[in-house]
Amino acid sequence: MSDRKIPDDIKSDQNAILREAGGLLKDPAKRRLFGNILTLGGLSIATGVLIKDRNSIQTILDRVSRFNDGVQGVIFSEASRAPVYPKSMINNPFRFNAFYSVAQAPVVDGSTYKLMLSGKIRDKRSWTLPQLYALPGQISEVTRHICVEGWSEIGEWGGPRLSTFLKMIGADLTCKYVGFKCADGYYESIDMATALHPQTLMAFTFREHTIPTWYGYPFKIRIPTKLGYKNPKHVMEIFVTDDFPGGYWVDKGYNWFGGS
Repeated sequence: MSDRKIPDDIKSDQNAILREAGGLLKDPAKRRLFGNILTLGGLSIATGVLIKDRNSIQTILDRVSRFNDGVQGVIFSEASRAPVYPKSMINNPFRFNAFYSVAQAPVVDGSTYKLMLSGKIRDKRSWTLPQLYALPGQISEVTRHICVEGWSEIGEWGGPRLSTFLKMIGADLTCKYVGFKCADGYYESIDMATALHPQTLMAFTFREHTIPTWYGYPFKIRIPTKLGYKNPKHVMEIFVTDDFPGGYWVDKGYNWFGGS
């Protein structure tokens, strides 16, 4: 399909459309895997979507995004480690970021808090904060939080590996996804390989102190191999599933894999 067969109103916006597709394929290796197709006609051929209207453009971009997720998933492994930094490089104060202001951060009562479990998990009993704080093998790492908006800061998070907890509760580790529901209405999901990655933590502390409300109390999932929006805060429920769960920003068009 040549570009001259594309409707005029879409062709007039082709530069913006191609920039968005190029952003999804910003890594040169992904571009090579997808082919030299960053024209509207090339994208149409590669995705199998005939460009007829603006809905078809969105379908093309969705398929490019899914391709990007697939490539990142294939190349991701336990060996894909995020850099760690000396404590001297920690940003203080560390930037707050959410879809609401600091004053609107949810206040969770730790004395009554219970982490709920659902999905393909053998032991679905809820966990209190003292039980969670007693989990074995807790570590602390100084890593970089990278925001999709273009900024990054270095912080220190501590807690047990998520993999330790998933194994303790009898999660089905052959499932595709681990999902999270949060006190602020946020929700997110990650692939099982990321959930089992040694740097993925249930972060109960920030800078060696109980994580404060504005950074995610009672805990956040700290994933330094992912962009910031893949690190849910104020976690209230963890579930394991083979059904694609999406995510708060993913359902608004963000890339699901979200690797940093």
